[in-house]
Amino acid sequence: MELVAIDNEYPGRNYKVEIFTEELTALCPFSGNPDYYKIRIVYIPDKKVVELKSLKYYFVSFRNERTTHEALLNRIFEDLKNTIQPKYMKIELFVNIRGGIEVTVSREEGEEIEKTE
Repeated sequence: MELVAIDNEYPGRNYKVEIFTEELTALCPFSGNPDYYKIRIVYIPDKKVVELKSLKYYFVSFRNERTTHEALLNRIFEDLKNTIQPKYMKIELFVNIRGGIEVTVSREEGEEIEKTE
């Protein structure tokens, strides 16, 4: 499934977009069992933002794909980065606990907005 970018109506502004879902699954490349994920995407858009319906269908496209957590994170990061070319982006992939092990993988690029008080 292809990610779709739409024009950012406020390209001169620095603001954050945060997306969170628990509707991401893929298959373990070793056992073939499903892995369930929560994903958090935070980005500062430049000229484009991601169209959310395309993002939902993009996530669904992983349902029957065998992949490691690390490969899934990096593929999503690269695909989204290439689609919207944000000023800053961070993605955290939270893996549901299996075998008593909790795993979170994350990747971040760019300059985050400094907090003002």
